Amino acid sequence: MPIMNTVKPKKHLGQHFLKDAFVARRIAQSLEGGGYEQVVEIGPGTGVLTRFLLQRPEKLWLVEIDAESVAYLKRQFELEKEQLIAGDFLQLPLDRIFPGPFALIGNYPYNISSQIIFKALEYRDQIPEIGGMFQKEVAERLVAGPGSKTYGIISVFCALYYEREYLFTVEPEVFNPPPKVRSGVIRMKRRDLVNEPFDEKQLKHIVKTAFNQRRKTLRNALKSITLDRTEKVEQLLGLRAEQLAPEDFVLLTNSVLPHGS
Repeated sequence: MPIMNTVKPKKHLGQHFLKDAFVARRIAQSLEGGGYEQVVEIGPGTGVLTRFLLQRPEKLWLVEIDAESVAYLKRQFELEKEQLIAGDFLQLPLDRIFPGPFALIGNYPYNISSQIIFKALEYRDQIPEIGGMFQKEVAERLVAGPGSKTYGIISVFCALYYEREYLFTVEPEVFNPPPKVRSGVIRMKRRDLVNEPFDEKQLKHIVKTAFNQRRKTLRNALKSITLDRTEKVEQLLGLRAEQLAPEDFVLLTNSVLPHGS
């Protein structure tokens, strides 16, 4: 069931407007709920997904950077003034704007979807659930596990903090304009952290260093980092980055020795 609108998609914003109500309903249902009373939709565009999110019990907030879309959404929906935020999600101080926990959802702009997820991870204590649609390749990367060809830096951090599930694939023809790629809808639900504390900055450094040389064993990729070479660490150093679980990277992080040790 296509839905028509008068907003022109803008290439520089990576806009591909969803026009299929059936798909939009399924995306809205990707959020299971629980632990929050607010949902934030990123890039609502012409409101095809918004229409179904408004049927959910949670309070809905919309974040839209495109002025034409903002004007259209104001005409289409009865929203409180505060519910529609005209701005760039990547620049927003989420903890100050949205009081309390909230879920994140959207037909995410392909050109900044990874940046959106990294920002969400920074606010993970406030975001119990993330759902929505990504370019299929990105969706697969977000849910990938060790040993997969798509397992990478963003996979490690998502897996560290969230249980992840690939829900369904969406074909290009349900968009205006149709993208040149397929899309994938996923759900991520926050999970308990690993038991042992770790230095998050150090973890990021190790993960990025390891994957930037993913064809090398970690012994070679991490040779600039001084580690306490326990038996377990030695075993991990004989592997490549894509073979390690997130908890293995935490173990390596906690094995880093101070300079001069």
